[in-house]
Amino acid sequence: MAKCRACLYLWAMSTLPHFLDRNRPDVPDLAVPRGVTPFFLPKQPVRGRLVRLGPLADALLTRHDHPDALRTMLGEALALVAGLATALKFSGTFSLQAKGDGPVPMLLADCTDAGALRGYARLGEDAAMPEAPTARALMGDGYLAFTVDQGPDTERHQGIVSLEGDTLADMALHYFATSEQLACAIHLACAETPAGWRASALIIERIAGAGGIDPELSEEAQEESWRTAKILAATITEAELLDDALPPDRLLYRLFHGEGVAVDRPRPLAYGCRCSRARLSDVLHGFSEDDLDHMTIDGDITMTCEFCNVDFRFPRADIAPAEPAERREDQP
Repeated sequence: MAKCRACLYLWAMSTLPHFLDRNRPDVPDLAVPRGVTPFFLPKQPVRGRLVRLGPLADALLTRHDHPDALRTMLGEALALVAGLATALKFSGTFSLQAKGDGPVPMLLADCTDAGALRGYARLGEDAAMPEAPTARALMGDGYLAFTVDQGPDTERHQGIVSLEGDTLADMALHYFATSEQLACAIHLACAETPAGWRASALIIERIAGAGGIDPELSEEAQEESWRTAKILAATITEAELLDDALPPDRLLYRLFHGEGVAVDRPRPLAYGCRCSRARLSDVLHGFSEDDLDHMTIDGDITMTCEFCNVDFRFPRADIAPAEPAERREDQP
């Protein structure tokens, strides 16, 4: 069957929780109750999040038959976007998008305000994996964008920078240093373990202003506190980040006990692909008669969700094209 690839941009944001959507395909209903653990260092200018995707990483990364290096980068992107999204106050979707001229021309990951997580990476046709498959070697030259989308009636907030650095963490740090002028440290890990694929992130940032900071703490003392926090965060290992048996609060205590680390209420994460047969049917109705005929083979149109890799088959006879005035603006 020929497949019409249904792109992220063709889907409107759904307000229906994924677990209530009866039109969802057969994908995991999986949630991780303690997916993100926020924390802070009392009276110091430091806060952070520890992200543990647990079995959610395996469910998300094994939907596509990607090389391990590509799964690793996508897993890191998922952990990163989860950690960044849960630090914001918004209603909608926070997304990471990277585009480049390398073997992997596109990388997407997004997380809703409710913690619904999904991701997609496109491997170029006949692309050869580099011997040292760093994120930069996979992506090549291009750009990294972070976007907050709160729905069709609001203005999207987006920042874009060039891809700089060898790792995805380096690229994100470049973004925050140049676009947001935010001091932070980011440690990412993703690997296949005996329990399946796991992905994790440790993100700390320096708080601007006086909120939660000891008023008697001088600027020099604040800077020293921040340097100390970065040094301590840098001692974390991939094994610690990916160890299901090591609880988040215990790991944070191991890292920052000397600084009196305090843990906030954990945030859940869930398998968050928002595709549905009804939504894709609406997309098809926006195409012209000629477009629909070109998509049809043996009387059917097959659309594939790029995120969860599920095929949806529609009989051509059931799809009536929209009148010209009703077609989507981005369709011919």
